[in-house]
Amino acid sequence: MPQSKRSAPANDPAGSHALLSPQPPYKDQELSAAAVALRARRDRYEAPACLSLEEAGDLVVRLLQLMFPHFGGGCTQGTDLESRIFDLSDRLTPLVDDLLSYGAAPGPASGLVHAFLTELPSLSDLCHEDALTLLENDPAAISLDEVILSYPGFMAVATYRLAHALLKLGVPLLPRLMTEYAHQKTGIDIHPKATIGKRFFIDHGTGVVIGGTAVIGNSVKLYQGVTIGALRVDRKDRNAKRHPTLEDNVVVYASATILGGDTVVGARSVIGGNVWLTHSVPPGSRIMFKGEQASSMDSDD
Repeated sequence: MPQSKRSAPANDPAGSHALLSPQPPYKDQELSAAAVALRARRDRYEAPACLSLEEAGDLVVRLLQLMFPHFGGGCTQGTDLESRIFDLSDRLTPLVDDLLSYGAAPGPASGLVHAFLTELPSLSDLCHEDALTLLENDPAAISLDEVILSYPGFMAVATYRLAHALLKLGVPLLPRLMTEYAHQKTGIDIHPKATIGKRFFIDHGTGVVIGGTAVIGNSVKLYQGVTIGALRVDRKDRNAKRHPTLEDNVVVYASATILGGDTVVGARSVIGGNVWLTHSVPPGSRIMFKGEQASSMDSDD
């Protein structure tokens, strides 16, 4: 039986394996030229080398470990937790310092990091209220621990609250990477600039999008596939309010789309699944999808 070209005899180590090698060999000068060309292209960007999406994700996990025992990390209620917050301060300060040189510097990095970390107890309380709201309103939820450990809505909103706090302090870039980390983990895309009230509820969550100028009141409930977005995408509008306002106690069911900076959904309104809404509705409205258009059912005004 003829010898296969892919197996060399024991006494011929090179043998037919030499046939698998590229001919002629790559030239070192060609690789060097490619490296020079890549260096020139990399120099087009100003992003700080100190930060990556993975670094931002690791920071999110460490912050959640400080606020909740559910996220592991071996934290205890004592000196270990205290040492961890100091360690995080030491790690975060040089990172923020580098970012401030990248963006507009609102103040010393150490002061911003101190202000952020001392806000963690209040942020933890906000997240706890979000978790309780999920537990109280989702009949499938068994326990608060289950909500914190497994609900993508809780993870996405908790990350948003951390990122929003950093953004308010003037830290550039990092907040956006934090919420993008949560987006990749949960399928929920919340811009850190959005303004969101207490007791926020996102059930299931896959495909939810909340734009950066959205304003969402207290005790609002969203279901999977909801978009709180812009009516048009135009770079000229980047400093304008492009996304809707949802007042307190609004419920928006699956796959509804609400668009436009002038659109206000009044308090206690219910927006049904698959509705496409681009105009304001008064408090207490019931907007349902019928055929090919949204229909206003009633209002409590």
